[in-house]
Amino acid sequence: MPLERNPHTMAEQLQERIDPYLWLEDVEGGEALAWVRKHNEATKAALCDPAFEADKKTLYEISTRPDNIPFITRRRDQLYNFWQDASHVRGLWRRTILEDYRRPEPTWETVLDIDALARAEGEDWVWKGCTTLEPEQRYGLVSLSRGGADAVVVREFDLVQKQFVQDGFALPEAKGGATWLDQDTLLVSTTLGAKATTASGYPRTVRLWRRDSDFMQAPVVFEGEASDIYISASVDREPGFERTFYRRQITFEEGLSYVARKEGEPVLIDLPLDARFNVERDWLVVKLKSDWSLPERTYPADALLAMSFSRFLEGERRFEVLFEPGPRRVLSSFWWTKSRLVLTVLDNLASQIWLGTPGSPWSLEQLEELPDTAFVHAMSLDASQLERTDEILLTISSFVEPMKLALVTGDRRIEVLKEAPAAFDASGLEVTRHEAVSVDGEWIPYYQIGPKGQDEPRPTVLYGYGGFSVSMTPGYLGGIGKTWLERGNVWVVANIRGGGEFGAAWHKAGMREGKRRSHDDFAAIARDLADRGVTRPKQLAAYGGSNGGLLVGNMLTRYPERFGAIWCTVPLLDMQRYTRLLAGPSWVAEYGDPDKPEDWSYMAGFSAYQNLEAGRAYPPVLLVTSRRDDRVHPGHARKMAARLEALEQPVFFYEPDDGGHGAANKEQAAFLSALGLSFLRRTLNGESR
Repeated sequence: MPLERNPHTMAEQLQERIDPYLWLEDVEGGEALAWVRKHNEATKAALCDPAFEADKKTLYEISTRPDNIPFITRRRDQLYNFWQDASHVRGLWRRTILEDYRRPEPTWETVLDIDALARAEGEDWVWKGCTTLEPEQRYGLVSLSRGGADAVVVREFDLVQKQFVQDGFALPEAKGGATWLDQDTLLVSTTLGAKATTASGYPRTVRLWRRDSDFMQAPVVFEGEASDIYISASVDREPGFERTFYRRQITFEEGLSYVARKEGEPVLIDLPLDARFNVERDWLVVKLKSDWSLPERTYPADALLAMSFSRFLEGERRFEVLFEPGPRRVLSSFWWTKSRLVLTVLDNLASQIWLGTPGSPWSLEQLEELPDTAFVHAMSLDASQLERTDEILLTISSFVEPMKLALVTGDRRIEVLKEAPAAFDASGLEVTRHEAVSVDGEWIPYYQIGPKGQDEPRPTVLYGYGGFSVSMTPGYLGGIGKTWLERGNVWVVANIRGGGEFGAAWHKAGMREGKRRSHDDFAAIARDLADRGVTRPKQLAAYGGSNGGLLVGNMLTRYPERFGAIWCTVPLLDMQRYTRLLAGPSWVAEYGDPDKPEDWSYMAGFSAYQNLEAGRAYPPVLLVTSRRDDRVHPGHARKMAARLEALEQPVFFYEPDDGGHGAANKEQAAFLSALGLSFLRRTLNGESR
């Protein structure tokens, strides 16, 4: 059983402790970087053996195969794709037409070569996308990141001439972005300028920037509070419904939206703070996250509502209910085509696609002829609001079946456009679903992917996230299948509370005071895997990144006896100081505020960094972060490694110079995955530590 303590007493003790490793929070500090380089070299010396090199090569080849699916977005009559392979590590932005795309080997026209651009400018550019000006879509705003950070530079680009516009719009490196108002005007939400940054490090203002003017003199047209998370703007170009919207994201869960008026202050769209909404022509569609009590009736959390937007602004509140949740049946996403609303529904984790047609009343029709055993995700084909059709794209995949990309036509015919090649032999594998009982009696689902008829415990990886309403749904395992499953091992994906698999209540049960409960769910699955004979504790690894890094960090400190290894990437771990580090304040709604005693009283119980103790035995740990991660501070992983080392516990640490809150490119992704696999071989197979 885990070692439990009185959380209030624990909180007081932890607050009094002095952190001897604060110097490691100095991201570019000479002493800190020397420490990083020393540990990088030690980790590479220990883990980068011939088996690592073989895995890295295999993973890279799988991720850069020429017959992988090129995902597309349509602008005018051309399909755009961003592509990376062995010859184009940073990537190519390229285009073709649909007729050619249907061929096994389309003919692509290069629009922008990021590798060539990086060489010419001596920069470590990472592609972050392009937003184009409607309706012509000739000009775009290209965003480029140095090393994969969230902060970007923005430059105006001519898609016809295939070059940056001389003396065009250009913004230096900052968090945020811009949207077109017209050809000579941008709405810019960025951290550039005085009082332009929230406490979370995101934009606080929206400026109206006209061509050939000084950006720093551009007028502020909308402003939030320093305590907000971020401020943004969007433009609706639908003829007859032209509008500008502003958004104040107050917390990660809550925000206020406004629609601009020709004269006077913007009008508040008076919805619940945690509701999501979409306005299309005169339709307002709202998804609730909490029950909403109105004079006419109370609408339940997770419901999808619709009514006239103009009547809503006039004060009417009579909605039509388009979707009502059921037990383990929730709406995952919704968005518009030209004339339909596309809904993705998860029914006990099985996916369904529904198409809604506006009317009095609306009509809803389920998209048929989709496989029952695969996960289906719907996404937009068209980049332009003004040139949208009713065609949509579907991705269809499972853990062991390669992904297919399909086109759904306006008359609901489904055409498979591309199918990814198999990366591994799945003939001896099976996917099963199970449920474990958590500490409070809740049943927690999980997927198990492993050998058919398994008759003995095997090395197993338990992967999870459990936060921010993110759902863990099936997707082709690709490189993991080749380097882990083909070797007779097991991969497990947890659907713990804090995720969005079963709606708002499932997420809220794993927030704030419930975060420990979310971690208990994960530990319950670990126990269930051992009880069922799938694995043994010494053969079981916990794996997670970001919020999932906090999750597995708590497996280390709260349930060390249930695991043989902890693979922890870009993690939060020091919850006492996380709000002082980069984007940390933006996550207070999820975790709590450590500066408030009433919050710290429960947060202390899941602050993994503070909960390390001398005299306890911990399983080996691999901690991976990035110097260019400007979202989750690398100090979390650095300090955790230093503390484990001081306690003489087995720990490996690796921090590349680039990558951001994820890999900078496919080369780095292959390296980091192979590093983790090498760590698993070394620990779960009982090799020397």
